[in-house]
Amino acid sequence: MAMDTIDASSPPFHTAASGHPRHFYLAVDRLQFKMPTVVELLDLVGQRPCLPIIVCCSTRDDLDSLCSSLSSLPFISSSALYSDLADDQRASILDKFRHLTARWNHINHVGATNEDDAEKDDRSHMIIVTDACLPLLASGELPFNAHLLINYDLPAKKETYGRRLTTCLTADGIVINMVVGGEVVTLKSIEESSNIVMQEMPMQILDIL
Repeated sequence: MAMDTIDASSPPFHTAASGHPRHFYLAVDRLQFKMPTVVELLDLVGQRPCLPIIVCCSTRDDLDSLCSSLSSLPFISSSALYSDLADDQRASILDKFRHLTARWNHINHVGATNEDDAEKDDRSHMIIVTDACLPLLASGELPFNAHLLINYDLPAKKETYGRRLTTCLTADGIVINMVVGGEVVTLKSIEESSNIVMQEMPMQILDIL
């Protein structure tokens, strides 16, 4: 299902209490439509200046496919965290992303206050990562603190879903779960066991970012 087929008359979403993530799902009819749909989604949300985005998947094959398909998006710069990255390369990617999240917070709470800030690269930045390469909080790595987390692969277990939230998302961020066909059962299971509400992604997604 492409994004333009989402019914604009869907029930209105409810804003979560301040300080809590908002959880949405984006339904895709068939597996072959999943990649074109996430490309279309990111092409849209990437127009939000300086937006920090994490795209999380389960396997190296999906990571490779996402990197290939998303590399040419005009409004987004992207990096990938591979398990065989050298420590200094990984640290550089994480440091760059944290600087961007700090700039996002500054712009959205204070605004661009000087010419130097206004002239900086306004593209959104995205890290594509598998569960195996998420920040190791127990080892002292800091979370990404992205504003938007896209779960390209829906985790089968609530523990994996929770770890993605903890390591990837800021407290008041937004989660968009890509859901294909039979995964609705898994989505409902995570929703019920984690005591969260999953709502259909609104057409006006830019308005809530």
